[in-house]
Amino acid sequence: MIILGIDPGTAITGYGVIQTNRSGQVRALGFGAVRTPANEPVDLRLRSIYQQIDKLLDEFEPDALAIEQLFFNRNVTTALAVGQARGVVILAAAQRSIPVAEYTPLQVKQAVTGQGRADKDQVGYMVRLLLGLQAVPKPDDTADALAVGICHAFNGRGWGAVQ
Repeated sequence: MIILGIDPGTAITGYGVIQTNRSGQVRALGFGAVRTPANEPVDLRLRSIYQQIDKLLDEFEPDALAIEQLFFNRNVTTALAVGQARGVVILAAAQRSIPVAEYTPLQVKQAVTGQGRADKDQVGYMVRLLLGLQAVPKPDDTADALAVGICHAFNGRGWGAVQ
């Protein structure tokens, strides 16, 4: 199974493509970040995110898309921007009938590190270890996206699936 993991954001949307086999082994097929200029209007930033995710869907033909759920923080403006980025990513998958699963940051950390309150360094370290990478992927959004993909790969019970 090929999974596209996404850590959404308007400035940086991290992505990680992983492949898992029946024995539960995971390997990275590709990863990186979609970046948009801060001075660009939001509509153009969202279009850019959509177009670049669409290219990834063409290139890797994932069987599923896993995306981090929006957690509500004190900064409402940031939460709304992340929600918009999530929306265009989910739309790109939906237009291709690719199943989408959502995971909370707690679920992702628990799946990858065994500890739901792990910090970014712990998550990055475990992503590097689980995927056999030379270094922790940068920026953090990329490591987080790979962690979301790994979480979905390890999710045998179906929690997180959008209905």
